[in-house]
Amino acid sequence: MTKILIVTDAWRPQINGVVRTLERLSEEIRRFGIEVDLLTPAEFPTLPCPTYPEIRLALTGINRVRRRIEAARPDYVHIATEGPLGLMTAKVVNGHGPGFTTSYHTRFPEYLSARLPVPQSWSYAWLKRFHNRGLACMVATESLRRDLSDRGFNNLAIWSRGVDQSLFRPRTERILDLPRPIFMNVGRVSVEKNIEAFLDLDLPGSKVIVGDGPVLGSLKKRYPDVHFLGTHTGEDLARLYAAADVFVFPSLTDTFGNVLIEALACGVPVAAYPVMGPVDVIGDTGSGVLSNDLQEACLAALDIPREAALARAADFTWERATQQFVDTIEQAQRRRRTVQAA
Repeated sequence: MTKILIVTDAWRPQINGVVRTLERLSEEIRRFGIEVDLLTPAEFPTLPCPTYPEIRLALTGINRVRRRIEAARPDYVHIATEGPLGLMTAKVVNGHGPGFTTSYHTRFPEYLSARLPVPQSWSYAWLKRFHNRGLACMVATESLRRDLSDRGFNNLAIWSRGVDQSLFRPRTERILDLPRPIFMNVGRVSVEKNIEAFLDLDLPGSKVIVGDGPVLGSLKKRYPDVHFLGTHTGEDLARLYAAADVFVFPSLTDTFGNVLIEALACGVPVAAYPVMGPVDVIGDTGSGVLSNDLQEACLAALDIPREAALARAADFTWERATQQFVDTIEQAQRRRRTVQAA
């Protein structure tokens, strides 16, 4: 059986799009006859990542990582993140054995510059060097592919996302006893998510925030009329989505936004800015409203039928996303073998 080693610095107990994507990929890819081995910080002592303490960085050395990879004997190696494990794996594998592919999940330069005075050009230059060493770099959307290509990233391939439509689906019950309409946001409550842009809007009904993060406490104090429900997962989260009338996505920095397709699968139309992520997921499909005036988008989204949201969600399946992942790795390996033969 073919074996793939997936290396990630983002892993449980984190709750974010990267972790959820890798968890589901690990399940789905086995149906393609591929064995999965995961190299994660769970195998090592860790310390919290500066400015993002939910991420635990592995404390280990390159020799230990080398022995771990040699013991795994993978046919393919995929590096999902640019953290310590990803960097050490790239050094071990580069130029030897199967080489490696990467994926670009997070607009790290934008996140870093939102916290520290670090020019985005420096971060992008470093990221470009890292990802261009691989056989292919997988990105979730066409907008991101064009953006990175313009910055000099090579061998970019689309790897979209899926949504579990058996879990995220419309519900008849309304579990939130709040004045309607209900405008909801789900995700990490942090500065880069631009949540204040949503909370500052003058909207009828109720505003609901589902999630946790470093600015949750300050937002609770500044917006006492907003309903902050904390972190929810699984069935509880799906029921909350379905209780909303509009899903509001104020982020300007996400590369995709898994929460967008989860909301759509629950029959909830989206209001967002016309930026990377929403442009690719919503676009002109009629499943949401994109506008530089977020309040205008929120109010207009109230008129969108839930059927339109469901129709768009049906385009995002994990089977299709996993097929894209497998195809990209196989194509990258064929290119490698052709170059070696030449």
